[in-house]
Amino acid sequence: MVGIVAARKLSIRGGMSRIRWWHRIDLGGGIVTPGADNSPEKLKTLHMPHDLRGWTVLDVGAWDGFFSFEAERRGAKKVLATDSYCWEGKGKAAKDGFLFARKVLGSNVKDKKIDVLDLSPKTVGVYDLVLFLGVLYHMRDPMLALEKVSSVTKKMLILETFTDLNDVRRPAAAFYPGGELEGDKTNWWGPNQAAVEGMLKAVGFKRLEKVYEHPPYFRLGRAAKMQLTGKGSFFTAIKHGRVVYHAWK
Repeated sequence: MVGIVAARKLSIRGGMSRIRWWHRIDLGGGIVTPGADNSPEKLKTLHMPHDLRGWTVLDVGAWDGFFSFEAERRGAKKVLATDSYCWEGKGKAAKDGFLFARKVLGSNVKDKKIDVLDLSPKTVGVYDLVLFLGVLYHMRDPMLALEKVSSVTKKMLILETFTDLNDVRRPAAAFYPGGELEGDKTNWWGPNQAAVEGMLKAVGFKRLEKVYEHPPYFRLGRAAKMQLTGKGSFFTAIKHGRVVYHAWK
């Protein structure tokens, strides 16, 4: 029995080593995928309901599927993971991690390759909880993207996004036509919090709650690091942050 367990762990580690991971997923037996994203720490900032029994969940931009599998672990009766850019193998991404983790975990999470702008009740259905994490600022048309996300949200949306211009009180957004934001040409917009709130209300969410934002000390440390490493201006980076909103219909 011990030999069988050891052989399985060896097989999992071997398969895992051939994949470029983004999420850190606990596959059991002390094996965690070596993702660049500290997914368990990000999960804490989302304040996702602990008990999702009876809920249906849609994870938009699922990538390796950490949050899809977490929703299932919390009891969701149906979870659909969707992606297009990452699962098409563009940039440094791929679908291999999701498929591998789902198999190892014995998960029943379903998947559908579909672009955010193609989401609709007809194409994917309507879900009690929609996760839209780290995607908004990658959209060339963020307002249209939120309209699509709203159309498939029955009850609650959890939105996590990068923000910019946080020193501006009125709704505003920074536009990055090239690689201005950390050299990533897939980063298009940096809305401030007022803009995020305004867009959410404009697409039909009646109640909003900001459940997390980067604390000042985090933003200060990040800005100093950007300046020291030559990756950006301190005074530009200090206006950056990340925020999590819960939005209800």
